[in-house]
Amino acid sequence: MKFFIDTANIDQIKEARDLGILDGVTTNPSLMAKEGITGEKNIFKHYKNICKEVEGLDVSAEVISTEFSEMVKEGKVLADLAENIVVKVPMTKDGIKAISYFSERDILTNCTLVFSAGQAILAAKAGATYLSPFVGRIDDISWDGMKLIEEIVSIYSIQGYATEILAASIRNPLHIIQAAKAGADVVTCPLSSILALFNHPLTDIGLAKFLEDYHKAGK
Repeated sequence: MKFFIDTANIDQIKEARDLGILDGVTTNPSLMAKEGITGEKNIFKHYKNICKEVEGLDVSAEVISTEFSEMVKEGKVLADLAENIVVKVPMTKDGIKAISYFSERDILTNCTLVFSAGQAILAAKAGATYLSPFVGRIDDISWDGMKLIEEIVSIYSIQGYATEILAASIRNPLHIIQAAKAGADVVTCPLSSILALFNHPLTDIGLAKFLEDYHKAGK
């Protein structure tokens, strides 16, 4: 399973990259705003900076438009920013049309805001590179987000769809483990969730004991 970091924060991206386990980056307008990045010129510049930090790894950049022709126009601009840009498009009728358009022209896409198996089928048929089911938001309304991942994995396997399933809206390290068990191709999550995978009290206790014994032996 690939690890993407879900942020627009350059320092966090660098930290995840330096761990040696990073496979890509996802961003959205909300994450850009969180970093205080506003205005088209500044946003495009920031995308370029992110792409340079993770050269060769996919970086999802989301369109703001909701109408097909504008999505296409905006998506082309985003795709031209860097070779590793993936155009992120919402799951709507116009979004699916745009994904189909981009797919026919070898522009990578990420179909976002997916909440059902039916939507997942449409995205795969349109040729989406990635599909982003939002498991955390599904959990928020008392449904099981990971069950949706499992369902899509099963459908894609049966039908032979090439679209990669990218588990999004990850809230904690358990979500990462569950996504791996469910068969997700990719998980995108905040740095805090990735770092939390390191933590286990027995590791801390064991390391402390090893160091204690080493110092005793040394003396």
